[in-house]
Amino acid sequence: MRFFGLSLGNQRKESPVSDATTVIVLLAAGTYCLKALGPLYFGNSRQLPVKFQEIALLLPTPLIAALVVTSTFSENNELVLDARVIGLAAAAIALWKKLPFFIVVIIAAVATALWRLTFS
Repeated sequence: MRFFGLSLGNQRKESPVSDATTVIVLLAAGTYCLKALGPLYFGNSRQLPVKFQEIALLLPTPLIAALVVTSTFSENNELVLDARVIGLAAAAIALWKKLPFFIVVIIAAVATALWRLTFS
């Protein structure tokens, strides 16, 4: 575990591929398979069943949230609290204020950069 740059606990071997990258690759492969198999399953009908429509509408939000949390709080299978947490907090506040998305990204990047500049 690392806390703002200080190492706490065991050090593990680094994996050549991060967990977030593995998740993204698996999701991309799953999406490709679903898109490829869709016409075979549904034939000429273009309308998805209601159950599939409900699932398709609910999936993206928790998947993106899981990727954000994993990318922010983990590194090399360890819990990490560093400047990324400050950037995430700044982005959360900007989203709460309902600012445009590109402004949210800029605020998060600036907050993270200022934290690293000040405390690194």
